[in-house]
Amino acid sequence: MLPKQGNCSTCPSHSQVVYLVANAHQTAKPSVTVLGAGVTGVTSAWYLLEAGFDVTVIDRQSQPAMETSFANGGQISVCHATPWANPSTPIKALKWLSKPNAPLLYRLNTNAEQLRFIWRFLQECRASRADANLQQMVKLGLYSRRTLKELMANLPLDFEQRLQGIMHFYTSVSEYQSAIAPTKRMQTLGCHRTLISPNEAVALEPSLSALGSTLVGATYTDADLSANAHIFTNKLASYCQSRGVTFLYDTHIDNIALDDKHISHITIRQGITQQTHQSDHYVICLASYGKRLLDPIGVHLPIFPAKGYSATYAVRDGTRVPQISLIDDEYKLVMSRFTTYERDVLRVAGTAEFNGYNTDLDPTRCQALTQRVQALFGDALNYDEPNYWAGLRPMTPSNVPLIGRAYLGNVWHGRTSDNLIDNLWLNTGHGTLGFTHACGSAKALSYLMTGQTPPVDFAFVGHK
Repeated sequence: MLPKQGNCSTCPSHSQVVYLVANAHQTAKPSVTVLGAGVTGVTSAWYLLEAGFDVTVIDRQSQPAMETSFANGGQISVCHATPWANPSTPIKALKWLSKPNAPLLYRLNTNAEQLRFIWRFLQECRASRADANLQQMVKLGLYSRRTLKELMANLPLDFEQRLQGIMHFYTSVSEYQSAIAPTKRMQTLGCHRTLISPNEAVALEPSLSALGSTLVGATYTDADLSANAHIFTNKLASYCQSRGVTFLYDTHIDNIALDDKHISHITIRQGITQQTHQSDHYVICLASYGKRLLDPIGVHLPIFPAKGYSATYAVRDGTRVPQISLIDDEYKLVMSRFTTYERDVLRVAGTAEFNGYNTDLDPTRCQALTQRVQALFGDALNYDEPNYWAGLRPMTPSNVPLIGRAYLGNVWHGRTSDNLIDNLWLNTGHGTLGFTHACGSAKALSYLMTGQTPPVDFAFVGHK
């Protein structure tokens, strides 16, 4: 409350009061609403808070990380992440069409959105495009891993992280030989990924001894790590909330209102109560569902959902279950050990099924996970009650995420437009690498939203 004017010499004059009010208005924090409370949404909230924004996060679930970030493979995998779209994929995909448990499966239909995605995906399978996309993924990944480790050094975060690295093992001689060139390419891009023999692989990870002579080799990165994305997101959300971030859970976003290249408001709904919500800026972190929200206003994201599966098994014999996070090349599965005082489990995740927005569990694909794990680790795990899960990853045809300012028309990484929307931002399309790229994507976005250039050579959207 302003002091009453009078003759007191210590009271501000009218002109001083006007100046104080005006100055307070000028220094007010800009507001931003983050749509989505998964790992990319919550990390965006954190770094925007750090950058000086007044942050609100909206999600339709009752707590953070209940959809795409809930039960994924748990890897921060920079040096083993390559684009799904590469020259070898089309031939493999054709062979896999008749296999219901294939690592990559297209449920063919006449859906125009899916057919458009497949056409763009095939274009990205050219060698030159695949290598350009790989460079983008690695640059962002290295920056994001450094950013995550800085965060871990500054906050007491315990999210079941393991710092033993990631090993990619091979049971096919031809696939191992095919991994030599990509490994060397990763090295030229700054990744410390090395080729190792079967004996070296077993020495690092004794549980692989069960493969016997079928293990033909591996590649290993000591700088990558594994962790529980669900726990990480929830703990970081708690820190956000303790520092003033507002979270609106159980809240649906019905539509977004565009007024002359400016978002005027969004309409949200809690139960049957609908209301408008206004903010200076809006950030889309809605995984596969951001496309559905933005299509009606003319912002077209090249995103299609890829359903991934996971299974979580209780550990019976910890000496025969991997300590190092693994990638099983033959089945395209990742395996991460999560251990606390209360539990010890192995998370196995993978496959990509293009079947629209369907999240139903396919028993055939679930059973395929268990059969492979049993073949590897036998009775070291409890298979009586595996915790199966399926989630939709927001895939772009190139595997490169969309980070930056949105614009009207067909959006693509590295492109801008004369139709930029001045207060709508994107942090989405991370596909299978949402956890890997989350911190770097969010921090880079905070630079962009404060008018700065991020310290990473990446093809941001709407950035000249």
